[in-house]
Amino acid sequence: MNELYTTLIFLFVLFALLGGSVWIGLALMGVAWVGMELFTTRPAGDAMITTIWTGSSSWTLTALPLFIWMGEILYRTRLSQDMFRGLAPWMRWLPGGLLHTNIAGCTIFAAVSGSSAATLTTVGKMSIPELRKRGYPEHMIIGTLAGAATLGLMIPPSLTLIVYGVTINESITKLFMAGIFPGLVLASLFTLYIMGWHFFTKGPRPDPEPPMSFGTMLAESRFLVPVLMLVTVVIGSMYMGFATATEAAAVGVLGSLTLAFFQGSLSWSTFTQSLMGATRTSAMISLILMGAFFLSLSMGFTGLPRALADWIDTLNLSPLALIVALTIFYVFLGMFLDGISSVVLTMAIIEPMIRQAGIDPIWFGIFIVVVVEMAQVTPPIGFNLFVLQGMTKHEISYISKTAIPMVGLMLLMVVILVAFPDLATWLPENIRSRPTG
Repeated sequence: MNELYTTLIFLFVLFALLGGSVWIGLALMGVAWVGMELFTTRPAGDAMITTIWTGSSSWTLTALPLFIWMGEILYRTRLSQDMFRGLAPWMRWLPGGLLHTNIAGCTIFAAVSGSSAATLTTVGKMSIPELRKRGYPEHMIIGTLAGAATLGLMIPPSLTLIVYGVTINESITKLFMAGIFPGLVLASLFTLYIMGWHFFTKGPRPDPEPPMSFGTMLAESRFLVPVLMLVTVVIGSMYMGFATATEAAAVGVLGSLTLAFFQGSLSWSTFTQSLMGATRTSAMISLILMGAFFLSLSMGFTGLPRALADWIDTLNLSPLALIVALTIFYVFLGMFLDGISSVVLTMAIIEPMIRQAGIDPIWFGIFIVVVVEMAQVTPPIGFNLFVLQGMTKHEISYISKTAIPMVGLMLLMVVILVAFPDLATWLPENIRSRPTG
């Protein structure tokens, strides 16, 4: 019963602060402070300073701002704009035509961005005008883009996986390895959805693209080469064990700056804008993590996570039943919080549960990314929905309807992960990598 009162107090303070429009990171610190003052004898200020410094000075976290900066550089230079020109010749012959550029573009940019919002903005900026000009249905343009942009959270370098790994002290490189196959499978599901729309629905279809010789297709593909080379170097160096996540991120920043320079799209203005954009995003995520570290300490002192884990254990839930319950929980939570906030807010309680149930934490990291991906496209706080609203000027309700099939495909991906757990665990278990961040 004491644990119930403690939980209610934590939740009341948290929702009161969030409802008062307090920043999420500060709200987490506020909840932790109340917990320390009410339920422990340790000075809250001393505990907060020590915990925040210890957590935020982690070497592993240095990969976070570097990967963010790499994505910002690509977003603000012509490298991203050339992607549509390089992709279009190869997508035109698929059932569904150039709609597949949304999926392929998001998949490629996700591998150098790590951010769903950056992926959506970059690919949307290049594909929406082109697809509209060719007469593709608006609901398919927006729906496929909203869903495919969430691949930025799954395909490495994923910011959400970095945050998850730091929070539960797991190898970032192993988590990146675990995300590659599920990310490609999810991208394939989105592709099959477009093909299904092409074959099984009625309605206007855009005119076929004019014929293009194989030589011309190869010539147009040169615009993809720089980005693909960068992806190969950054991701390949981690998978082959040549670099840690942090070292690979540093190589990615240097590579993206070099490519932008030789392309002629790197100016002092572009450089400073990308640096400041990365600084703002990194500061926001770091503040959330600081609050999460302090909240984890506070909850640890109260014994709440262990008590809740023990209570779950008394229910005798099978691992499958626990996964079903957590899927429902995170889908609901994702309606009100973004993915990173959902992860850091819950890990102090969820981690003991999954370890006690014998669930692989690497596999669970991929599972949790899939379910928090839904948070990006579910109202009322679906961040991708707001980004798309700004880009297309449609109502949120319309954009939400177009994204419903994509949410269904993400739920199907959860089922696939449960049925085939090796999809996430095979690479980390069979490829040697450098263990540090």
